[in-house]
Amino acid sequence: MNNGSSVESLFVNTGETVSFGERFQASEQFDKVFSEGMALVERSAAYLDGEGRRESKGLPNQVTVLYATESMRLTTRLLELASWLLIRRALKEGEITTQEAETKRARVKLQTLGRPAHTKGFGELPQGLRDLIDASFMLHDRIVQLDRAMVPQTEVAGDVAAINPVATQISALESAFSARRAAAR
Repeated sequence: MNNGSSVESLFVNTGETVSFGERFQASEQFDKVFSEGMALVERSAAYLDGEGRRESKGLPNQVTVLYATESMRLTTRLLELASWLLIRRALKEGEITTQEAETKRARVKLQTLGRPAHTKGFGELPQGLRDLIDASFMLHDRIVQLDRAMVPQTEVAGDVAAINPVATQISALESAFSARRAAAR
């Protein structure tokens, strides 16, 4: 018997679906993502309160406005990511139920706002802020992928239209044409 067949028989014989979310939350990988995320929150807070504040004082007016905007967006993004991580950790530790976690998770908006690197003047921002913004988007992308993988597929199918307005239009067109074809028969 090879390793592949023993793994297959485990799933075929039990007939159970393995929950990626439960497995991931119990893994060392979750602990690593959690630690990295919280460290980024701390590093960002320290930067914005210290070196970032000093660096922002010497910026031209139009860049100062961009600095303020991007630092607020960074803070908002990190708060959302920290909330997601804390909810998952609380679930892992048994502090909340799965239902409570899902209710709390529904309030967390993992927004995919545009990347500021394409914004006029972004290159004039202090390197420290740009590095934190880049790191926050890398963490954001990882968490969004994990979140999608952890949501049951029935929920994902229902949320596609909310996430992607083009999907709503395509779905409406498919429905209209399939109804038209059915009527023509």
